[in-house]
Amino acid sequence: MWKEKLKIYDDLVSRCSRFERKGKTVPYTSANGYMFSLLNKEGEIGIRFSKDVQKKYIEEFSTTIYKSHNAIIHGYVLIPDQMLDDLDRVAGYLDESYDHVMSLPPK
Repeated sequence: MWKEKLKIYDDLVSRCSRFERKGKTVPYTSANGYMFSLLNKEGEIGIRFSKDVQKKYIEEFSTTIYKSHNAIIHGYVLIPDQMLDDLDRVAGYLDESYDHVMSLPPK
């Protein structure tokens, strides 16, 4: 299952031309010193948003906050599996997340 989700995550990230996937054992994306997406060991994808947008998307996607290694990852939204049927749509959210971290002060 995890390898299948890794293929989906790689396909998702490849649809966004401004950044690339990093990490060997824990795949993620980062920019401006901030991680903004992550594939955890359970095969779940999380994307980072501002607090206001996070609340909006949790409701809109009928999902929850994102967890990895049994810890809450603040600012991240769990992307439900049913959304992965439309990777172009999810790629739009990933691009939005990239824009968000690029608006933050560099780390």
